[in-house]
Amino acid sequence: MMVPLDPADKLTSQRRIAEGDTVVVYERHDSMRAVAVRAGGVLQNRFGVFRHDDWIGRPFGSKVFGTGGGGGRDGGGKGGGKAGGGFVHLLAPTPELWTLVLSHRTQILYIADISLVVAYLELVPGCVVLESGTGSGSLTTSLARAVAPHGRVHTFDFHEQRAASAREDFERNGLSSLITVSVRDIQGEGFPDAHRAAADAVFLDLPQPWLAIPSVGLMLKQDGILCSFSPCIEQVQRACEAMRSCFTDIRTFEILLRTYEVRDGALNSGAANKEATVGSLPQKRRKFTAPGENADTAQKNSSVMVRPCSTARGHTGYLTFARLRVSDSQTES
Repeated sequence: MMVPLDPADKLTSQRRIAEGDTVVVYERHDSMRAVAVRAGGVLQNRFGVFRHDDWIGRPFGSKVFGTGGGGGRDGGGKGGGKAGGGFVHLLAPTPELWTLVLSHRTQILYIADISLVVAYLELVPGCVVLESGTGSGSLTTSLARAVAPHGRVHTFDFHEQRAASAREDFERNGLSSLITVSVRDIQGEGFPDAHRAAADAVFLDLPQPWLAIPSVGLMLKQDGILCSFSPCIEQVQRACEAMRSCFTDIRTFEILLRTYEVRDGALNSGAANKEATVGSLPQKRRKFTAPGENADTAQKNSSVMVRPCSTARGHTGYLTFARLRVSDSQTES
């Protein structure tokens, strides 16, 4: 289960893998996949052949070794041994990891944007959230965890097949008691009257969000919060104009995430001498070391190298937040 409904049922090393569970197989930092565990199942990759039977009963987070090399069809031998194979880690499918391995039916929100959305919507356990559209369900899973175990996420998508696929994902990950998926054109029809004045927060990911904003004002509780995600600034401008009628505290953010590589490195003498002669401060002369001291010298010259990643995510979209304005009649009462 992706989100524990019972606080005692945490996805930690205490939770053991069972048949039917979804496991995130971590091959390396840029290579992961979601696998449904089944008796007799086999995963084959470049690191070897991995049998699902060897996973069942192990705690999440386990490091397991494959047999043979990747690429063959039968794999041979019993699982769990180190001979001839590489290894993978079996991780619990947290919302963050699910965002990295889910099937992309649409463009998705990633962790940087999701974290700001959850924080600025002020979500806590027990909240009710309306979302349109569902898309691939990346954000929906994080919304569900934020409001668990007693809250609810009602998500809507106009595309029937997309909604059905998202519903299947939520059922497979044990989120059905937290998420309701419905097919509806929110831009054209608005949210259902059944949710009127019942939502703590609303999230919109629509091409024309301004068409749905009047309906959002009816769905939110007093002091409720709206977030609208748009890739283009022109969409943001029109949405903000529509918000002014019944919303206040309107703010727009753009998240630009820059990640860094952290790895061990070694400073060679040539690079060090060059650095000492080009615009650097004077340095003491290097101490001569005897042949027997080479190991110590190399250890002293090694250091942790930190540098920006060569590839980084650029613009994903704009996040506009607004709070429902309290009417004069509500203020007086």
